[in-house]
Amino acid sequence: MKNEDKNIYKTYDPESSIGTEFRRLLFNLTNNRVLQEKGKSFLITSPSVGEGKSTVSTFLAMTGAIHRPRKTLLIDADLRRPVIHKIFDIDQAKGLCDVIMKNVKLEDCVKKTEIENLDVITSGRIEGNPTELFDSPAIPGIFEAAKFYYELIIVDSAPVVPVTDPIILGTEVDGILLVIKAGATQKEVVSRAIDLINQSGARLLGVALNNVKQALPYYYNHKYYGYQYASQK
Repeated sequence: MKNEDKNIYKTYDPESSIGTEFRRLLFNLTNNRVLQEKGKSFLITSPSVGEGKSTVSTFLAMTGAIHRPRKTLLIDADLRRPVIHKIFDIDQAKGLCDVIMKNVKLEDCVKKTEIENLDVITSGRIEGNPTELFDSPAIPGIFEAAKFYYELIIVDSAPVVPVTDPIILGTEVDGILLVIKAGATQKEVVSRAIDLINQSGARLLGVALNNVKQALPYYYNHKYYGYQYASQK
């Protein structure tokens, strides 16, 4: 991750157009009609690398913590390219891998952030093959514990086409959100990602289109509408 990308969460403004879109996205996830009741745990993945899934995961978690607010947990389950610890500038050690491999309690790996109601579990120090780690019988218990302590759980996972990690974890959450970079990801790759998720038995709740202003017509840009809040006097 580039230095300028560190602490990207500090650029988040809940009253901006981006903040508004993430509130809509979170509402659509938690109230998705595919679910029989309101969802609280969601895995964020993408067809391939570099599509912005970790940024989407971070902003969704922040939205949940700030909007309402809800006690929110962000888990870095991308053990191949973990970045959540870099985004929040916190120690990577003592994280998800420690819970899986060393029987460390989940609550002992929770790291507080500067945002009230938002906690993070980093990846921890990676040891061994991530796919084999996620096949561990400890995984269901980890998610059950997280659901007990938190009202909203966001899981940043690896891309779904190159590796099977999201497929293994997908059945442990209420649903999956697929992040696609507009104008960059090939249609065939997107179709393959959707097929893999559907064939796994996990719930694909929707697709988030990232980088839209670089790929869609100008009238999709918020600036086109010229909308802004009136000042309060």
